[in-house]
Amino acid sequence: MNPIHFYKMSGCGNDFIIIDNRSPVVEEKDLFAFIVGVCRRKMSVGADGIILIENSDTVDFKWRFYNSDGSVADMCGNGARCVARFAYLNGITGPDMAFETLAGVVSASVSETGVVKIKMTDPLNLEIDRPLILKSGKLVVSSVNTGVPHAVMVVDNIDETPVKEMGREIRFHPDFAPAGTNANFVSVQPDNIVAVRTYERGVEDETLACGTGCVASALITARKFALSSPVTVLTRSGGYLRIYFNPHQDTYSDVYLEGDARVIYRAELCEEAWNY
Repeated sequence: MNPIHFYKMSGCGNDFIIIDNRSPVVEEKDLFAFIVGVCRRKMSVGADGIILIENSDTVDFKWRFYNSDGSVADMCGNGARCVARFAYLNGITGPDMAFETLAGVVSASVSETGVVKIKMTDPLNLEIDRPLILKSGKLVVSSVNTGVPHAVMVVDNIDETPVKEMGREIRFHPDFAPAGTNANFVSVQPDNIVAVRTYERGVEDETLACGTGCVASALITARKFALSSPVTVLTRSGGYLRIYFNPHQDTYSDVYLEGDARVIYRAELCEEAWNY
């Protein structure tokens, strides 16, 4: 097999392998093994997910997004910003574009400084403050689907919250079956900055940032604490994301996510990266 050209990119600490697959270079028959193989940290490139850019009949392109465990994700906010900048840098589109995801069409605008602003699909199923029973006791959680499902909990001390343990229990909780949910833990900092830590479904661990999780956390925190648009979110990587929105009685519209989309390196994948 010929080497596969790719970009390694990071959106606020959420990292991805991005491949131009419009003229197919990734073999379908071993796709699962390929994804899991190249996403292994230390043993291969390592990433939170893989994005394949493919042709679309209706908009600029479409993507196929896979988590590091090989599962399919409908949407990823940080991945969307990275794939938009990749498409612009590689001449696939101009700075303004639209592309297909399983959650719907996402539009994006890329600046010359590498900041990307995307329009999210409209959030669904907003629910504020309901009880959730865990092994450690009862929690109050809110939830919303921002392209993928998210549960959001306000905590007193975000640094001491056992995100991996609690997040995993919430992710597989029967109340969110069968698909499961991502779990976000938030606290409002000085100047109304919202700090967020996320346990991501499909990665099955805490990640340094989750774009759809930051959007979910911002929308729910805005509703609970009367915050106005835009809301600035502090991710675990130390980077910041900005979420814009128009509030309505039971939902939100015109939701945008803005932040960096950094190129880490460009390289070639050899077969030994996933087949050994």
